Amino acid sequence: MPEIIVKLGDSIVQKNIFVKESIRIGRVPDNEIIVENLGVSRYHAVIDCEDGRYLLTDLDSSNGTFVNGVRIKKTELQDRDVITIGKYTLEFHSEADKPEHVDQMDGTMILKTKQQKELLDGDRQQRELVNRIGGSALIGLENTGLAEYRIDREVTTLGKAKFVHIRAKGFLLSGIQAKIVKEGENFFLMNLGRKGKTLLNGEPVTRAQLKNGDILQVGKSTFRFIEDK
Repeated sequence: MPEIIVKLGDSIVQKNIFVKESIRIGRVPDNEIIVENLGVSRYHAVIDCEDGRYLLTDLDSSNGTFVNGVRIKKTELQDRDVITIGKYTLEFHSEADKPEHVDQMDGTMILKTKQQKELLDGDRQQRELVNRIGGSALIGLENTGLAEYRIDREVTTLGKAKFVHIRAKGFLLSGIQAKIVKEGENFFLMNLGRKGKTLLNGEPVTRAQLKNGDILQVGKSTFRFIEDK
């Protein structure tokens, strides 16, 4: 009987005994494995048992499903494979110790940890924020005019000019230093001005897809990107 161990860092937060023909993984409550993180899609991936083989399929998730570090669309799982979804890792074990009264179990045991609780609390705050704002947002962290900026345009400009959507501060900053472009359901950060003045998670960028929780720096202004998905 296979087992899936869900980890956050080194801490085990969930164990799931494979007692059904299909296990769905995602953020909303009707999944068999619930991973409450905004980097995880509502219905992110599914594991199906077919003729004794366990097949993992990505359900067109926003941020992808990875097995042993490789992004997959569909693959057969092998013993000790490590699945990465958002901030979590899921270890697939082809055999697990048989629990007592399996017929009375739904297959899941949740182990609460301090680290998981802190992450879930943070995710709830983010969900409350995007629900209140009504979409994706930038949170002003340092040297920003506002605490929150809704990102609802096809193009959002950032820079020193008076006409940009989000004013940023900094020496030698261009009038339009950067822009955030919405392409489909995804957002991309693009540098338009001086090199080295637009950073994503501490690294200079020319163009990069934004992920939930990313830190943007435009000049001396710092923002956190919160994604509504």
